[in-house]
Amino acid sequence: MLLFGKKIYKNHTQEELIELAKQDNLDALEELVKRNQNNVYASFYYLSGNCEDILDLTQEALLKMAKNIKNLKDNTKFKTWLNQIVTRLFYDYLRNKNKKLITIPIDKKDDDEDKFNVTEIPCKTCTPEENTLKTELNCIIERSIQKLPDAFRLAIVLREFQGLSYEEIAEITNTNVGTVKSRIARARNKLQSDLKQYIA
Repeated sequence: MLLFGKKIYKNHTQEELIELAKQDNLDALEELVKRNQNNVYASFYYLSGNCEDILDLTQEALLKMAKNIKNLKDNTKFKTWLNQIVTRLFYDYLRNKNKKLITIPIDKKDDDEDKFNVTEIPCKTCTPEENTLKTELNCIIERSIQKLPDAFRLAIVLREFQGLSYEEIAEITNTNVGTVKSRIARARNKLQSDLKQYIA
């Protein structure tokens, strides 16, 4: 009977796991990693265009989380703190790939949208066997997100996939709330435009 073994940690809240992990409880830390690895992977999946790097980035983020968990002062801020790690690694990844962040003024005109410097990412999940509407739509969403400028893509991923508030995203990205709202609005408009013919 595994009463006090690893199974018991499945019933703990995330904040309880964080507190135990700070006390060097490796089983609690392992459960914390398991609970967050899919979200971290999903973030890098949409942020990074290079599928080969996603696993490495995810592993590095989770390792940094494990090593630095004791530095987290407020356990209720864990999600924001973890996404700061993801964001820093994403920017490091861009710098290491010699990829310059695309910056666009807030007052940029909509007719300039097509001048974005983007990379087309083929969707590897779309196979003939999976050629259903849902799969096709997922592929289109994936490609549309990949076409967004880096700063816009980061903002929309943190908002829509991680569920962070505008204030949390502003803190993570070192920008003000107005800039975050603008980036997310422009990203949504671009995605809606790309998806218009599929969801009409």
